[in-house]
This record gives sequence, structure tokens and C-alpha cells, in this order.
Amino acid sequence: MATVAVVIPAAGAGQRFGGQVKKPFAQIDNRPIFIRSIELFIGRPDVKQVILTVAPDDYEVVREKYAANIMFMGLKLVKGGAERFQSVRLALEHVDPKVDLVCVHDAVRPCVLASWIDEVFQQAARTGAAILAAPLTGTIKRVKDRTIEKTLPRTGLYEAQTPQVFRRDILLQAYADLPDDFHPTDDAEVVERAGHQVTVVPGDQRNIKITTAGDMTLAAAILKELSRQARPGAPRGPFEEAQW
Repeated sequence: MATVAVVIPAAGAGQRFGGQVKKPFAQIDNRPIFIRSIELFIGRPDVKQVILTVAPDDYEVVREKYAANIMFMGLKLVKGGAERFQSVRLALEHVDPKVDLVCVHDAVRPCVLASWIDEVFQQAARTGAAILAAPLTGTIKRVKDRTIEKTLPRTGLYEAQTPQVFRRDILLQAYADLPDDFHPTDDAEVVERAGHQVTVVPGDQRNIKITTAGDMTLAAAILKELSRQARPGAPRGPFEEAQW
């Protein structure tokens, strides 16, 4: 069984989310989104390390407010950067050199089945790089100034999701070789640029990335539905019963 370090970037500003609270710290049923996302990996025998990155301005607040969570979950708290890829690069400096794989998962994607994680871990161990992605099902339009320029064929098009999982040496080298003027939007793009093929594990649109306040209601409904589908014996979140 391959061993895994999990990186949870939560340093983004969440400008599209709005409100007084940054989106990773917003709550669904009285629990922060980022805690729900971390719980997906806590208790798995293959996960040996979890690293949470937060904005430097949030570091002390998170360290104090969520001290019990950090201690109980065994989290490594790291100051992130201005952009997501910068936060991941900073987190990689703290990855245990003994692990086989590094998994990067968005702090605002709490709706993931354990079986999806199992498969993307297995594929990454086999191929060196794998991500969850959902095939596009709608009609895709290229739009400029609110006017359709072109209808694009959707055949073969997927929306990248997380978890994204890579062999540790591949991901570290890909980030080390990243030019200063290159600003990737996900880790697969970093690895693709380095010349490595990335395997796609098909998921579906329930693996929602919470971007706007309106996504909260949808995510809450999906979480209830997924909880009924969870495979027997799947790791339970440490805060399923206890609230901190």
C-alpha cells in the first residue's frame, strides 16, 4: 500500500464567495468546510501526513481557534501564498520524504466519496499521476462581451477536480522546475508541463467546489446524499459525533 501525504490549500481570498467569512471557514451544519474536507482523509491507513495551508494573516487565528482540531487530527499548519500554486509549493517543503504519494485536495471540496479517493490513490500509485475529473455534459459556448462566439464540441472534455495525486518525486521536481512567469490553476497542469502523463479517474458533478455562497445549500444536500452511499467500513470523520 502506497503511503500518502495530503495537502489542503486553504489560503485563498475567496473573492467570489462574499460575506464576512472566507469560504474555507464558512460552515455547513455548524462545521467548517475545510474541516469536512480534511475529514475525508483522517483515519485512512494510507494517509501518513496532512498539511493545511492558510493565509499568513489567518495563521494565528486558525492556530488558536482550531487548536483542538489541529492537535486531534495531527495537522501540520503552514503559511500559504497569494495564489493556490504558491501555497502548494510552500506545503511541499514540509512533506515527509518517506511518503510515496502527495495528494492535493481543495479545502472547499467536502463532497467526495471514499471510493473515489481509493481509486485515484490506486491509479496514482500505478501511473505516477492521477486526478478526479468529471466529463462535461452541457453544451459549451465560448463567450465574449456576453455574446456567443462559438459552440465547442464537448467530446473528450473533462472538468478537473481534486483530489489530485502524484508520486512525490514527480510533483516536487515539477514544482522545482516551474518558471516564475507560469501561474498554473491546478497541480495537474504543473505535472503536465513537466512532461508527465496524468491519468483521469472519472468522477461526477457532485464533487462540487464551493465557490459562491449559493453553493453552500447545494453542498449540504449532496453531503446528506453521499453519506447514505458511503461504503461500509469507510473511515468516519473524527468530528462526526463530537463538535469542537
